[in-house]
Amino acid sequence: MTSTAPSDAVLGPAPDPAPEEALTPAGERLLEAASALFYRRGIRAVGVDLIAETAGTTKKTLYDRFGSKDELVARYLRRRARVWRAFLRAGMSDAPLGPGRPAAVFDVLEAWLREQDRGCAFVNAYAEVGGTDHPAVAEIRAEKQWMLRYLVALVAEAGVPDADRVGTELHLLYEGATVLATAAGVVDAPARARAAALRVLAV
Repeated sequence: MTSTAPSDAVLGPAPDPAPEEALTPAGERLLEAASALFYRRGIRAVGVDLIAETAGTTKKTLYDRFGSKDELVARYLRRRARVWRAFLRAGMSDAPLGPGRPAAVFDVLEAWLREQDRGCAFVNAYAEVGGTDHPAVAEIRAEKQWMLRYLVALVAEAGVPDADRVGTELHLLYEGATVLATAAGVVDAPARARAAALRVLAV
């Protein structure tokens, strides 16, 4: 099997995001409260009054720290992306080397979804703000692009030919499994996607 270096992949490896801007203790409480509420109830259903009350602070503090609810939503998604990426990298750290290694992403996804019963926060957010100029749209696009590039890089590192095509197909399986596991109640969707990924990888 011909090896393809990660740098040869058209998309290239996924870049790490810039460090997160530090928040005051009140800002951190607001972001944590908003994150839990947005994921559980949805973006449009949660108002700034409830966020401030849950965080034990005021609307003025929320606007002082974040400027607007829209920016708070964007920060929520950026924070969530960081948490997922750290979880993914930790889960992949023990995955065996070789051409089948990229399929281990689906094991990590299965573990993640055990605690995320409302599915993908980015898909959920897009359902509410897609087609608008909301700043969250850029965060959603960035996360989907990051995951695609991560998978392409994994495939290239595993020495599998045609890394862009194979990585793109794995990304389709990943996104489909994420939605089906929650929205359709197909609890074994990640396991099925893993089996399909091994076939795509020709392992």
